[in-house]
Amino acid sequence: MLAGIFLNVKIAVLNENKTWDLQTCYPLPVDEVICKHHTPGAFLLADSSTSPTLVVSSDEWFGVRRAASDFAQDVGRVTGTNGSVATFNSNITASSSSPVVIAGTIGKSSLINQLVQQGKININDIKGQWEAYQVEVVPNPINGISQAVVIAGSDKRGTIYGIYDLSEQMGVSPWYWWADVAAMPRSSVYVLNHTKLQPSPSVKYRGFFLNDEQPALTNWINTRYSPGEYGPGFNHLFYSTVFELLLRLRANYLWPAQWGSMFSVDDPVNPAMADDYGIVMGTSHTEPMMRATNEQSRFMNGTWSWSTNRANVTEFMRQGAVRAKPYESLYTMGMRGLGDVASPTLNASSLETIVNVQQGLLRQVYNISNVSAIPQMWCLYKEVGGYLADGMNVPDDVTLLWSDDNWANMQRLPLSNETGRSGGAGIYYHADYVGDPRDYKWIDTNSLQKYWSELQQAYDRQARTIWILNVGDLKPMEVPISYFFAAAYDNPSLSSPNSTHSWLSQWVARQFGSEVADSTATVLLNYSMYAARRKYELIDPSTYSLINYNEADNVLQQWADLVNIASQIYNSLDASLQPSYFELVLHKCMAGYIVTLIHINAAKNNLYEEQGRSSTNTLAQTVLNNFAQDHALTQRYHQLLNGKWNHMMDQTHLGYYYWQQPMRNSLPPLGYVQSQEISSAGQLGVTCEGNNGTVPGDDMYHALSTNILTLPPMDPYGPSRWIEVFSRGTDAVNFKVTSEPHIAVTPSSGSLQANGNNTDMRLMVSVNWALAPNGSTVSTVNITTTTPSGQYINETYPHSSFSMPQISVPVNKTSVPSSFHGFVESDRTISIEPEHFSANLSNSSSSSAYYQIIPAYGRTMSGVGLFPFTAPSQKASSPSASPKLVYHFYTVTPNVANANLTVYAGTAMNTDPSRPLKYAVSIDDASPQLVQPNPLTRLWPLPDMWGDMVANAAMTNTTTHNLSEAGAHSLNLWLLEPGLIVQKLVLDLGGVRQSYLGPPESTIV
Repeated sequence: MLAGIFLNVKIAVLNENKTWDLQTCYPLPVDEVICKHHTPGAFLLADSSTSPTLVVSSDEWFGVRRAASDFAQDVGRVTGTNGSVATFNSNITASSSSPVVIAGTIGKSSLINQLVQQGKININDIKGQWEAYQVEVVPNPINGISQAVVIAGSDKRGTIYGIYDLSEQMGVSPWYWWADVAAMPRSSVYVLNHTKLQPSPSVKYRGFFLNDEQPALTNWINTRYSPGEYGPGFNHLFYSTVFELLLRLRANYLWPAQWGSMFSVDDPVNPAMADDYGIVMGTSHTEPMMRATNEQSRFMNGTWSWSTNRANVTEFMRQGAVRAKPYESLYTMGMRGLGDVASPTLNASSLETIVNVQQGLLRQVYNISNVSAIPQMWCLYKEVGGYLADGMNVPDDVTLLWSDDNWANMQRLPLSNETGRSGGAGIYYHADYVGDPRDYKWIDTNSLQKYWSELQQAYDRQARTIWILNVGDLKPMEVPISYFFAAAYDNPSLSSPNSTHSWLSQWVARQFGSEVADSTATVLLNYSMYAARRKYELIDPSTYSLINYNEADNVLQQWADLVNIASQIYNSLDASLQPSYFELVLHKCMAGYIVTLIHINAAKNNLYEEQGRSSTNTLAQTVLNNFAQDHALTQRYHQLLNGKWNHMMDQTHLGYYYWQQPMRNSLPPLGYVQSQEISSAGQLGVTCEGNNGTVPGDDMYHALSTNILTLPPMDPYGPSRWIEVFSRGTDAVNFKVTSEPHIAVTPSSGSLQANGNNTDMRLMVSVNWALAPNGSTVSTVNITTTTPSGQYINETYPHSSFSMPQISVPVNKTSVPSSFHGFVESDRTISIEPEHFSANLSNSSSSSAYYQIIPAYGRTMSGVGLFPFTAPSQKASSPSASPKLVYHFYTVTPNVANANLTVYAGTAMNTDPSRPLKYAVSIDDASPQLVQPNPLTRLWPLPDMWGDMVANAAMTNTTTHNLSEAGAHSLNLWLLEPGLIVQKLVLDLGGVRQSYLGPPESTIV
């Protein structure tokens, strides 16, 4: 069956790695400091009648003083009474009954420096570190103050993060503005009397890229920030909200929007404000030396061509460095063609020259001989990575920013001989993309567990200098943005594949409270699995099978369940929390369900038209109604909170014909039947599972002039089957089913109308195995129409030449020895979810390589991978010296000389060219067969199989095995390189039928 991991439970006990009491303290990790009720020694920070004063020195960074003002307002959001900010100088003395918070930067703040000199705080653990801070309650910090909370930052952003840390712990979400998360009201807030030490972030530069910002973000901005004295809508009024969000999320880096804007030109206040806030500005992979894409065509003399216009290109780049020099900047090096396309003239040699010239410009502009202290990166995007493969020499102090393939698969990561580079390495990752095989920029469709596997691999492989995420319009990417920055900020806390659900639960608790944390976390994790199966932009009516494995109906039911649970949670929340819950959780569930519903109902409509069903036209109207629901959901989003987010859902997502977005949402073709006429084959039609055909009557799916369809085989280890009867005439019709005693059909009779709700009926077929004959037999089910009095009619329509329809039911009465434990063949198929191994021949405590399950990874249940990501290469052998997984299975079909084993793996690239991803398989004692799923070992171009791989969200490879003898067998699986994650195994003994997700898992005995 298709797996969901719904857990409708609440957090109700104290987890062993937490220190809070759910009745008194906010659920936070062990190193947090805020508590909402008094505990022994705790410091009262605020209550309904008391508000704190945040003291900063007059010589503090502007960004710190500004964050202090935010904190004062955050106190009011929580308790109803704002705090205040006071400026300290060396002559100040304080006397107040109000709580005091002191915040400052080591080496910058005279107040913090004074506390250090007087021995009142010890900053040895964070001094000189990057963006570290500590929080503690200090007695008698300054004259007249008996005690105060002191936030000391190792640098500007360390102090800012410490301030916002207290805000978030109090109950103010980083998403309070961008996702309207209401603050958690508190009657009182206390600070625990212990020191919190927050070390440097796991990744040095952490940011996102506002990209592909048409139509949604641009339309929203042009409505909210109409062009005026500050230029186009992408002005400092807009960017100030983005800067604050980044800082509250513990990020520090931004690639600004660039399709129709120029960050430093549109509003000259932008770069200065970014620097004041504390944001490191950069430019995208295609915008070198801090010059926007649109500046290339508007302000540069001549063409954007190094080979023909080198002098002007060089001067253009120099001006970019001059403009950026006053501010904290991270320079993009290198060059691509105009407008983010490949250049026809650039090569490894010319790029090497360009980077050297750019470093020379930095030396000139900054008047220094060594530019290593100036952050620089070269993004190895698409064909640019090929230049490195061609032998380009990159200066050691330039960060190599490795890119994914635009579909969340890292193409390359640092090799062992690259990890010592002073510039280090980083990753450019996509949550949004415009390009082949389809744009995907509506709502988030990358699995959170896919994020986990790729980000953890990048971190373990030492890509730790820069992480940048392409987030499209920013909304509605709030969840993946939060996860991305959490992984970049404190990666070790998320190192386990089981950590994603735990992180989600804590994240939800901070937005909506612990009562809904676990259930909402499960909703979000399931959403990310369902949405990642296939991008919404790639789903069409042919994606999910209507006739095999109940696939389409099961997928729809999963989405319906998801919406139902999310709706129940939404309805249980306080009204103040419902807008944000809609934005962050409910909307995406409803949106995914409706789009899937549109395509599956359109597929049914097309099939029903071909079958001549009377319900065809009604189903066409249903699809039109679904289309209207899609629009209504968009409008609900746009009208939320008096239209605050109007236009943010403008992105088209229905009606793709090629890679580029459609200009208008449109439906797939719909079919209609002439409802005023009777089918030539009569009033009643019959079809069955596994078949598009209809009897009585002629079609391409069964032999002409026959009236028999055949169900897939039935056996004791397989599911029940179904037959559908339906009206295809103008009058009501009764039917009756007869069958052999061991075949049960439910219901066995009924009445169908020509219109209305009772035009189609599904009949379930089961077998009484106690009565069934031994071995393989074929039974027959007869369906006849009857008169109102119950008499049989031999023909379904008096003038029809077709006789009574029949369904053949192949019945295989088989049994498995009671001593066998494993998977059992059914329908000449064995389907395995990899986490259900019979034996895991690895030991994580003593082996250098071992297997772990990644819950909710892939398309159906989970994935299994080889860990750690730094594990050495493995070898397949029998008996095995390397870890392997064993799956016991039992076959009943003899003489299968060519059994096909298909391994469904997660999409992946060969991030180490010398160690391409491989697996090996064998059955019983046969020699292992070695498979390399992805043939590409060079960065560019992409392999031929890449388009199908990313569209299908899986790599599939098939090996052939000899299973001439029925009985018990063992499948051996070796994953030979870390990074390859298996999500399904299907052994085809001649019965596998077409589907998108593959056959559901076989019965395990």
